[in-house]
Amino acid sequence: MSSQPIERRSFLRRGAIATAALSFPFVSSRNILGANQRLNIAAIGAGGKGGVDIGYCSQENVVALCDVDTRQAAGSLKKYPGASLYQDFRIMLEKEQHRIDAVTISTPDHTHAHPAVMAMRLGKHVYCQKPLTHTIEEARLLQRVARETGVVTQMGNQGHAQSESRRLVELLRADVLGEIRRIHIWTDRPIWPQGLQRPTKVETIPTTLDWDLWIGPAPMRSFHSSYAPFNWRGWWDFGTGALGDMGCHNMDLAFFALDLKNPTRIKAQGEGGTDQSPPTASTVTWQFPGNEHRGPVELTWYDGGRKPGPELVATKELPGNGCIIMGTRDTLFVPSYWGTGTFLSGATVSDYDSIPASLPRWPGGDKDNDMAHHHEWLAACKGEAKAMSDFDYAGPMTEAVLLGNVALRAGHAIEWDASTMRVTNDVHANQWVSKAYRKGWELPA
Repeated sequence: MSSQPIERRSFLRRGAIATAALSFPFVSSRNILGANQRLNIAAIGAGGKGGVDIGYCSQENVVALCDVDTRQAAGSLKKYPGASLYQDFRIMLEKEQHRIDAVTISTPDHTHAHPAVMAMRLGKHVYCQKPLTHTIEEARLLQRVARETGVVTQMGNQGHAQSESRRLVELLRADVLGEIRRIHIWTDRPIWPQGLQRPTKVETIPTTLDWDLWIGPAPMRSFHSSYAPFNWRGWWDFGTGALGDMGCHNMDLAFFALDLKNPTRIKAQGEGGTDQSPPTASTVTWQFPGNEHRGPVELTWYDGGRKPGPELVATKELPGNGCIIMGTRDTLFVPSYWGTGTFLSGATVSDYDSIPASLPRWPGGDKDNDMAHHHEWLAACKGEAKAMSDFDYAGPMTEAVLLGNVALRAGHAIEWDASTMRVTNDVHANQWVSKAYRKGWELPA
């Protein structure tokens, strides 16, 4: 274990630092690199998925690690003993801003937006785990700040860089299915508890965990192991449930190929949900308007053991995760989060070899999606490529996914006006489009 000290100060001091950094952005000249130079990378969230994300950047210089739980960060610190260790991302970004070029953000959903905004306004490239944000308003904010600052961004839906998926995107854009009208997508999540009531028992906070920092912008509550380190996905204050967790994975092929955004109507039906926790199972249907390339599309999502009828693809049983894209000439069945699919007509991908490739492929993209996805982002940071799941793409996708949760919490179909960012048929439902932040954690406009 490194002897690097853990930086800890009072809450008021942390808040002052964060406010100052957000108000007076600093763009580092180190951000402009040649293709052969190595980036200086920092990880915000260094254990679990954070350890995986920073691991795919290990060919660069890993200079700083941040995790609210030093026990979670121990593996990464052992791997990168020269990196400085922090518990508060605001202090890390303030102190290390002159040498950090880029950051990975792999924290619970409710703490994605704050470090992403601060890092971008300091001129740092950002890789942020899915879903991009905790709320729709945050998704809009991150998209806007990314444009304003011009940094390279990527959301961590690694199947977006999968080679076989990119080939399917090319074929769908070439209309091999004809006009696409219906899509069915499902997942085997949740694999953590949902439909919960807030625990009344108070547990002892682990000595390695800064609970105040873990709570971050959420309303304060007593520590309980049902929240951290893993099951936070099953709580509305911290996560976005099965839909938020897997929507940006399983829906990506459809969003990527068809440019789905700004749904006008979302109908949802869930079971077992509470005001504290997402439902144990749900079905959500979005109506997407047509655009210059296609007509309107209806997309239906299933989780918690629910699935579409297997007769749609003439099979006896559907796998735990999958996608069915139905066109007027053919239907595509992808029996996983991403990757190769089959055509109901009996056609194969090789039958369409005459359709030219138009999307880049990355080394490992047919076997190691994470490596390809990170490689693309790192190359984009050096000016060699475009990160294709950037916040201009990921923001509208996350917004659509999270609208499913708004409909689930409303308990009925909602009508959505993307131009005003409002639910138009239920004023009450707009409370879940944004959220109030704990004092000292407000996000600037």
